[in-house]
Amino acid sequence: MNMKARTISMTKTEVASQGGQEDDTIDLVGLVKSIWRGKWLLAFCVLVGIVIGGYQAYFVAAPKYAANTSLALQVRNQQVVDLTSVISGVSADYTAMNTELVVIKSRTILENVVRELQLNRDPEFNSALQEVAPYSMTGIKARLREIVRGIEPRTAVDPDGQGSINRAVGALRRAVSVSIQNGTYIFNIRVVTEDPKKSARIVNAVADAYIADQIDVKFQATENATSWLSERVVELEAELAERQDQIKAMRSEMELVSEEGIELLNQRIRDLRDRIDRSRADLESTEAQLARLRDIRSGGDLQKIAETFEDPILTRLLNQSGGTLSGEARETFLTRADTRLQTLENGLVRSQAQLRTLEASLQSSEQEASAEFDKLLQLQQAEREVASTRTLYETFLTRLKETTLQQGLQQADSRVLSKAVGGFYVSPQKSRILAMAGILGFMVGLVIILVRQYLHAGFRTSTDLERKFGLPVIGQIPRMKIRNRKQLIPFLIENPTSAAVEAIRNLRTSIMMSSIDHPPQIILSTSAVPGEGKTTNALALAQNYAGLGKRVLLLEGDIRRQTLFEYFSSNRGTEGLLTVMEGRKPLSEVVVHDERMGIDVLFGEKTPVNAADLFSSSTFSEFLEGLRQSYDFVIIDTPPVLVVPDVRVLGQYADALIYTVAWNRTSANQIAEAIRQLASVNVPITGMVLSQIDAAGMRRYGYGDRYGAYSGYGKAYYDT
Repeated sequence: MNMKARTISMTKTEVASQGGQEDDTIDLVGLVKSIWRGKWLLAFCVLVGIVIGGYQAYFVAAPKYAANTSLALQVRNQQVVDLTSVISGVSADYTAMNTELVVIKSRTILENVVRELQLNRDPEFNSALQEVAPYSMTGIKARLREIVRGIEPRTAVDPDGQGSINRAVGALRRAVSVSIQNGTYIFNIRVVTEDPKKSARIVNAVADAYIADQIDVKFQATENATSWLSERVVELEAELAERQDQIKAMRSEMELVSEEGIELLNQRIRDLRDRIDRSRADLESTEAQLARLRDIRSGGDLQKIAETFEDPILTRLLNQSGGTLSGEARETFLTRADTRLQTLENGLVRSQAQLRTLEASLQSSEQEASAEFDKLLQLQQAEREVASTRTLYETFLTRLKETTLQQGLQQADSRVLSKAVGGFYVSPQKSRILAMAGILGFMVGLVIILVRQYLHAGFRTSTDLERKFGLPVIGQIPRMKIRNRKQLIPFLIENPTSAAVEAIRNLRTSIMMSSIDHPPQIILSTSAVPGEGKTTNALALAQNYAGLGKRVLLLEGDIRRQTLFEYFSSNRGTEGLLTVMEGRKPLSEVVVHDERMGIDVLFGEKTPVNAADLFSSSTFSEFLEGLRQSYDFVIIDTPPVLVVPDVRVLGQYADALIYTVAWNRTSANQIAEAIRQLASVNVPITGMVLSQIDAAGMRRYGYGDRYGAYSGYGKAYYDT
């Protein structure tokens, strides 16, 4: 075994495992190339889009015509009479202007237009009157309903019914558009229909209906105001008369109640209060004096009694006796003092009675004054209410007269600046539709290309394959023009200078040059999955090595399927590998020599032993050592790596392993997994072979003039 080649290949395998990692960067150049390779698909999609858009624009879409009219908003209303208007004009602020836009498209106005122009009888506005096209979405849905539910009896359409009116109003709302001209108080109304005259007729009707609606609203408001004011005037007049009668009745009941009489009562009350205050003060003084005299009388001091009582009789009696009294004289003195006290007590009782009389008189006067004052307040309140009712009555009466004068003089807040005289063509915009259809077709084609590129799992060039896995691509084999496996050997023999055979020679040279000092002797040909061309490459390599005058053995390592019989037209029951290994016959009697290719072929045999166990045996190892002595090159056709483990066992004996990848088919995940499995058992890959390359496909993808033996510039060197 060539250890140097194995070491170099191991290094490449490690690189491959690193290169197998996902690259998150975006290859813009590759993306542009992919788009360029799909230029014909883009052109086809653009052409299809333009054809569809043209058909829609020129044959399907109904032409539309628009008509415009302008309304000017009257910011200041002129008044016929110099009276305050009951209903003010429209405000010129932004919110009010936008509100008028909504009013123009309101159901009330549009329904008036529908009824006036009988648009509910027009199929354009009443969809129920339209004939359903058989290939339209509506027609298709109707047929599907008939299939599912059966044919249902068709209900007759009433063009004057509410349903028809509603459909016509909805269609008219979609046909009408309103806008404000910037910097002005002008409304622009546009109507789009399928008839230019119809558009003009409808847009003028909408403008007239809007102006008439403004007048109707104001007239109705004025009429409502007049009616309400009339009712209020009558009510106020009756209320005023009732209140005036109440005042008269109150005055007759109150007789002479006035502010002057109340003032006299107040003066009398003030006088009574003054007298009561003085009486109360005198009473308090008398009570104090009486208490003091009683204290002195009870003391019995005659001199002090005479001085305090201030009675001349007591003083004389005391003086006549020389200041001392006894017996009858003393009794007389004290009796006189007691009489004096009794007189004071009687005076005190009279003062108290007078005070109570004054207080009662004050209370009576205050009650009388309060009652009179309340009556006066009631009278004044009633007079104020009468005055207020009279003012309100006069105001409402004046307003009623003004409102009555305004009836019939109301003006709209808008006027028509220019009526529509005809419509003009607005849609479909054919050039724009064609341009948009072309752009849409281009985008669809671009999406298809990008999705196809994203979903594409195979490899189209050796450069992409090497960049992805870091392993050298030592061969690029174009697809051979054969229909079945039996035609392979005749093709190789009869077309020795074809591009495919030359590519095999290039592969042979690459294998031999992988180690100049020790060229590989046992060569394995494998792939990730079946059908990638590994058996074809193994057979073609054997034929090429035999062309060098070497002894070559083609060994069928895929003993499970045994497909080599189909190439050599031999019977499947032919003795082969198992017979030689078991020693039942020597190799010379079992091997089949093909005179056409000049090689020996050792077919596989069915065995009850697992193939991987068979190849792992020492018998097989000794068998291969014997083949090294007998043949210059032993080429082993192995099963796919991802199917069975045989390749990982056979790789332990090989000098070179050729890994075949089908062009534009084998996915990166399959290749990476196969490489990982081989690396896990230390089986290196000498090189990769991109096989079954489609030359026409390469040209279609933009690679035909740049890669490999099948490129355009190599045609002069190869036979077709």
